[in-house]
Amino acid sequence: MAHLRFKALDLANNRPKVKVESNGKISEYFASDVFGLPQMQASLSPDVFKRVKKIIHDGSKIDSETADAVASAAKSWAISKGATHFTHWFQPLTGSTAEKHDTFFDASSGMERFKGTALVQQEPDASSFPNGGIRSTFEARGYTAWDPSSPMFIYGATLCVPTVFVAYTGEALDNKAPLLKAVEAVDKAATRVCQLFDKKVSRVKASLGCEQEYFVIDKALFASRPDLVMAGRAVFGHNPARGQQLDDHYFGSIPTRIYNYMKDFETESLKLGIPVSTRHNEVAPSQFEVAPLFEDINVATDHNQLLMDVMSRVAERHNLKVLFHEKPFAGLNGSGKHNNWSLITDTGVNLFQPSTSARENLLFLTFFVCTIKAVFEHAELLRASIASAGNDHRLGANEAPPAIMSVFLGSQLTAVLDELEKNGNIKVEKGDNIYMKLGIDKIPPIILDNTDRNRTSPFAFTGNKFEFRAVGSTDNPATPMTVLNTIVAEQLTEFYQLVDKDMKKGTDKRLAIVGVLRKYIKDSKAVRFEGDGYSEDWVKEAAKRGLANVKDTPRALDAYLSKKSRELFANQGIMNPVELEARNEIQWENYIMKIQIESRVMADLVQNHIIPTAIAYQNKLIQNAKGLKELGVKNTQVLKIIESMSGYIESLEAEVEKMTNARKKANVIEDAREKAIAYCDDVKGKYFESIRYAVDKLELIVDDEDWPLVKYREMLFLR
Repeated sequence: MAHLRFKALDLANNRPKVKVESNGKISEYFASDVFGLPQMQASLSPDVFKRVKKIIHDGSKIDSETADAVASAAKSWAISKGATHFTHWFQPLTGSTAEKHDTFFDASSGMERFKGTALVQQEPDASSFPNGGIRSTFEARGYTAWDPSSPMFIYGATLCVPTVFVAYTGEALDNKAPLLKAVEAVDKAATRVCQLFDKKVSRVKASLGCEQEYFVIDKALFASRPDLVMAGRAVFGHNPARGQQLDDHYFGSIPTRIYNYMKDFETESLKLGIPVSTRHNEVAPSQFEVAPLFEDINVATDHNQLLMDVMSRVAERHNLKVLFHEKPFAGLNGSGKHNNWSLITDTGVNLFQPSTSARENLLFLTFFVCTIKAVFEHAELLRASIASAGNDHRLGANEAPPAIMSVFLGSQLTAVLDELEKNGNIKVEKGDNIYMKLGIDKIPPIILDNTDRNRTSPFAFTGNKFEFRAVGSTDNPATPMTVLNTIVAEQLTEFYQLVDKDMKKGTDKRLAIVGVLRKYIKDSKAVRFEGDGYSEDWVKEAAKRGLANVKDTPRALDAYLSKKSRELFANQGIMNPVELEARNEIQWENYIMKIQIESRVMADLVQNHIIPTAIAYQNKLIQNAKGLKELGVKNTQVLKIIESMSGYIESLEAEVEKMTNARKKANVIEDAREKAIAYCDDVKGKYFESIRYAVDKLELIVDDEDWPLVKYREMLFLR
């Protein structure tokens, strides 16, 4: 196989440059492939457009006349741009998107048609999508339904209609439906709280910006590594002498091939209305990041999923391969999808933006403290929302936050909360004197420049938003955002009820608000942490505080099925127990399959590539040792190497056999959770590291000319 390695390296090192033409001003082509409100306004009658805007704003049901008008306009627009097909674009519980293309052309009439019924609802064959036991395999019926809040777009020659996906019995079979409900819940709860301060607020939107980290390697090098092809990560590979320790890649000059690739996929993304705005090198060699501007959370989620697809497709044009796995290379920085989340009122106020007005800062503190309290109350559920086999490799290592959920505020805001907690017992006073006594007037006008960053914190306040850093790079942000918006909606609901109760007793509104906030600050203090999340001291301290540290996915997922979580999702109308159980079943099965694939890839590489290569090289050394002996030259060192190799080979043979038996034993377990734990503990936990250790040691011993796998140093320094 070594010859394949060198052929791949030759291809990678002699690629012709891919020329990327400039498309001119971004403003001239941004969202040119999107059928959004401007395009609707230009093609619909004023009455129909008004109804469509109301449907999008209110989330109300669309009538057949309006649907027909929108479908006809969308078809004409799409055909004018070269589209021949349409599809309902949805996000099943597979971790990716799905689509089934239908032609506009109607053979019976010889014309292109697109009816409102086809726009609003379709019935794809849903039998092979994960359902977690909601329905039998032979019950194939499932429905996709148009989501008007996310604009249609053209991808290739297809008009894509963003949709939700539900079972025949009504349960959600996708990531979008629960997210839409969670966004509605936080809107309702947040609006009611806002009206304690400003009656003009009638709506609160959840906003999201997803920073997407990723690795890029040459396509030929990727194809020559079966583990990358099958599992998305290198299960073997010794760290190169130079990795990321010099900190020279981070924010460094972008390699030419990657720069051209970035420009290309950014152009395609911008045409689709994805507001990508930032590009840079990340910490590890061959690791990069792209970040968009903030959008409504539903659209931002759709755009992130679409962006990943665009990046993968455009990479093909550049003979590159994008790796979205959370930990494709052991010992190097892992990849995350930092979810920057905030709440914005329809009056234009960012509820997490401190103000120069002390009075307005009480509104800021209300949402700020309620969010911290929500994270404290549901930390284990928040941890479950980012659980995956890939993220388990990343959390707590190389600049990724730990599995312990904590909140970072920065020293100044910590001091503000401490003072508010101490100075709460005050009397009713006129004017702004009450805010001064509470210390609220001391909040810096521009927290953005006064709040430090903490890369080790999974959930950090960064000036005017919270950054959920623990989300994995392959994750659909809809899952953690569904949980985050749900727990905040629940906390805001409780907050309003407590304040309202005190006000009905005659307590001044400001004092009622402050009284509840003081209690929340005190109750949630344990979840606030300003130090180094990587340190062993924090692990011990977190345990003393009663914070959970669930390091693996199978056990982390238990939080979804706790009584507390069931009540939470039921109270907010997000998911019923059947949907929760189904999702856990799917997550456990997905974990099992991911670890199973990695285990099989490891066994295949060891048995068919590593051991044969090691033995062949060992035979060369044996001949060398014999020759030295015949010449009367000492062969002690050669014999030591031969003996060392024998130990690693024997270890690999034994460990792979044990791992295979452990896998077979796990496969007979029927309960999905127990089976997932068996794969976690008895397959991955017991054998992955020991097998990798032996292989990586052999990589350092075997002649470089004979080693079959492309090495880290050859993959990670692409120019």
